Amino acid sequence: MNMKSIAAAVSIIALGIVPGAGADEMLRSDIASDYDSHLGALFTWFHTHPELSFRETNTSKMLAKEIGAFGFDVTEGVGGTGVVAVMKNGDGPTVLMRADMDGLPLKEDSGLPYASTVTQVDIDGVEKPVMHACGHDVHITSLVGAAKQLAARKDEWSGTLVLVGQPAEERIGGARAMIEDGLYTRFPKPDYAIAFHVAANVPTGRIELPLDIVASSSDSVDILVHGVGTHGAYPHMGIDPVLVASQIVVSLQSVVSRSIAPLDPGVITVGAFHGGAKHNIIGDKVEMQLTVRSDDPEVRTQLLDGIDRVARGVAISMNVPEDLMPEVVRSQTESTPPTINDTDTAQRLRDAFTASLPEGTLFEQPRGGMGAEDFAYFVTPETGVKGVYFNVGGTPEADVNTAPSHHSPFFKIDPEPSVKLGTEAMVVGAMALMKPTS
Repeated sequence: MNMKSIAAAVSIIALGIVPGAGADEMLRSDIASDYDSHLGALFTWFHTHPELSFRETNTSKMLAKEIGAFGFDVTEGVGGTGVVAVMKNGDGPTVLMRADMDGLPLKEDSGLPYASTVTQVDIDGVEKPVMHACGHDVHITSLVGAAKQLAARKDEWSGTLVLVGQPAEERIGGARAMIEDGLYTRFPKPDYAIAFHVAANVPTGRIELPLDIVASSSDSVDILVHGVGTHGAYPHMGIDPVLVASQIVVSLQSVVSRSIAPLDPGVITVGAFHGGAKHNIIGDKVEMQLTVRSDDPEVRTQLLDGIDRVARGVAISMNVPEDLMPEVVRSQTESTPPTINDTDTAQRLRDAFTASLPEGTLFEQPRGGMGAEDFAYFVTPETGVKGVYFNVGGTPEADVNTAPSHHSPFFKIDPEPSVKLGTEAMVVGAMALMKPTS
């Protein structure tokens, strides 16, 4: 048994909990009935009607209608298309439960009978195919399920619930937009915030709940590399921006391998590279789009500063004049700090899950990448809000190793066990933080 397991066992024993013995079969049965009667069909509707970031008009209307039916005070249009629902139930802490709503600009090729065929004009004015390729349809369906169960169990918790349907997680801008639109001033400010993500690499029926870091920081960076156009047969007559940009791509990897400590994770990925128009023409510019990931604020700064240094240094080494130096622009909107769980609160939820969910539900595995999550904005140290973010399994165990990744056109989740467990975990987690004092 590792030290985390020993600590969890001691905590559970101190609370007088026998693992698996306190399972709320009535809650599980009620959620199963809800899925059969309504939540299953609601998930299908969300899946077949995906909408892009900051364009979730119909999704938010449906979410507001569903949650409003349970007696919550619902406000729409927060941070653009965000939904905030409040239920006050006596004295006690305020708990925020968040679900993200947006889909991705991908043409679905999952083979599902309810696969999306939707297209939508994105915020850049271009019409694109849309699909739920990251499981946000599970999240909002489970939020509706949790809203119903918590409204029906008001005698089992005390405090204030704040349910949030968040836009634009895929552009990592929606959480900040809601904060800037008064989420913590117009509505009750939470003591705690919880959320989950359905995970294709976690088996159904299992929950992964780290006690510390959950997701990396993310920064979008654009680089415009300038050149001097000329004929492809006379490269000495111009400055080839494709060559300069290509050298920048290669040199950027030295920032990770030679500028930060070997045990500090960091990623610089060039996700887009656009330049030129014809075989025999050297153009005058190349546009590059980068994503930058880290787990530590200091490393984050090192990586971003390193991009500036490399872009300029490569250009100088290739005789680019000062007035044509590359332009490096860090996005002011597509940016988020790392998501780090509050350890004590995460342990409280782990204890509650151990007590109330089937034995063996909690699951641990090494992090497999540096995904980002703008839930971090709800729980930054400056807010004082204690946050917990966890993963709910979305793929049958036999298929986990071959499951398509998130953001793939082949992505698909097994909805029934995912929605049921996501709903139950959110209810159990919220009630663990809002136990009546009397």
